[in-house]
Amino acid sequence: MSKVISIDPGKSKCGLVLAEISEKKVDEAIIIKSELLEGYVRNLNSVENISKIIIGNGTTSREITKKMDFFKKEIIIFEEKNTTFRAKSRYFELFPISGLKFLIPRDIFILNKNLDAISALIILEDYCKMKFALNQNVDFKTWLK
Repeated sequence: MSKVISIDPGKSKCGLVLAEISEKKVDEAIIIKSELLEGYVRNLNSVENISKIIIGNGTTSREITKKMDFFKKEIIIFEEKNTTFRAKSRYFELFPISGLKFLIPRDIFILNKNLDAISALIILEDYCKMKFALNQNVDFKTWLK
């Protein structure tokens, strides 16, 4: 089974999603410091069968693409317009509010959350034109420092 990496690039941090397209499942979702991204992707590439990398065309996408030159398979630059804005809605699709929390305004729940990994997921979903589910234990707020 081949996997795909989707990256929401940024100056100081990036969102990264590792997913299995044929199963429509996200295996890993992290937020990583931009300077650690290349090493992390190199490591993933050595242990996973990655068929392509999809990089959002926003902030620092050119620099990130240059850092991925070691990857000898397909690298795709894809439109990422409004993904950060859309990530708020997608967050609640993935993690619905239940119980009495439903009465509290939704924005309070994501006020301090990092949505970069969800933005990377949206880039992937837009590219594949389908929604992905989460494998067990996927935490979109995981920071790799």
